[in-house]
Amino acid sequence: MAIEIKRSAVAGTLSLTPLIDVVFLLLIFFLVTSEFEEQERRLDIELPIATSAVPMTGKPREVVVDIDSEGNTYLGGQLTSFSELQSLLEKAVAENPTNQTVVIRADQATSFQPVVSVMDICNQTGVSDYSVTTTEGPEE
Repeated sequence: MAIEIKRSAVAGTLSLTPLIDVVFLLLIFFLVTSEFEEQERRLDIELPIATSAVPMTGKPREVVVDIDSEGNTYLGGQLTSFSELQSLLEKAVAENPTNQTVVIRADQATSFQPVVSVMDICNQTGVSDYSVTTTEGPEE
């Protein structure tokens, strides 16, 4: 004697639309909230070599200032004058007064004066946590 099992009509018409909506909302959320670190690394800058360099860990709300081989200053990939940089850092310090950090990425062929000028601007605006980035080189 064969037993016939009836399948529920609900299981056969399972709608995937809500699941797809949730997946797309999560995707949009992560795309909007993620920080694109490549924006600061658009410029082709050859960093100076240091034997004791350690990998850079990203801190929240850090500002990356790039200085190319000709001494031009860039913030977020855009050419920026020292006065514009000072006003932008003042605004950043006002929004994040206790732990605003600045990372200075200078090309090894540039003179040291633009780096010192950026450090001076950091001191004037109240940024005490700034660093100059190097790349790891061969040990001698």
